[in-house]
Amino acid sequence: MKDTQTMKLTPQAQTVLRHLKSVGSITNVEANAVHRVRSLSRRITEIQDAGYRIAKVRRRDCTGQQYVRYSLEK
Repeated sequence: MKDTQTMKLTPQAQTVLRHLKSVGSITNVEANAVHRVRSLSRRITEIQDAGYRIAKVRRRDCTGQQYVRYSLEK
């Protein structure tokens, strides 16, 4: 993606994008605990609006709670 589009991202969206590029995926709990990013879905929307393609996988944890794991599409 173009650097100019990435530069238009908010600082939190840039943090999430760096995490996606280095780690591969992220959940809301990870974003909050590791990076203090709230409203991950909004940051993901910002990243998509900048031209990145994001994959979403819905899962359930061992307690039955649903969550979404986001990753960059290749």
